[in-house]
Amino acid sequence: MKRISTGGEFEGKVGYCRAVVAGGWVHVAGTVGQGDTVVEQCRDALRIIHGALRQAGADWQDVVRVTYMLPDRTEFEPCWPILAATFGDHPPAATMIECGLIDPKYRIEIEVTALLPA
Repeated sequence: MKRISTGGEFEGKVGYCRAVVAGGWVHVAGTVGQGDTVVEQCRDALRIIHGALRQAGADWQDVVRVTYMLPDRTEFEPCWPILAATFGDHPPAATMIECGLIDPKYRIEIEVTALLPA
């Protein structure tokens, strides 16, 4: 098993790591990004997730499941073009949940699971 830390603000406070690689799978924790808008935060969260995937030996085409969490579901649609471009021809199974996040300044949290390439 391999644990990947990115030094995020909440990793130490809450007691988790950005990703865990186990049994051929990469489990990336729910990730928030910085920025003033949901689009900026979405792009930054994806940047952080991509870094964790790369450290694990995976990439976007290896993602099999993604969960999007937003406090306001109406803010999800502006993110669609970014998400479609990110996953391209390899879209994962996906779920969007409307819920409260750890801090009201966050507009989106993204969690992914990837299968390491053979």
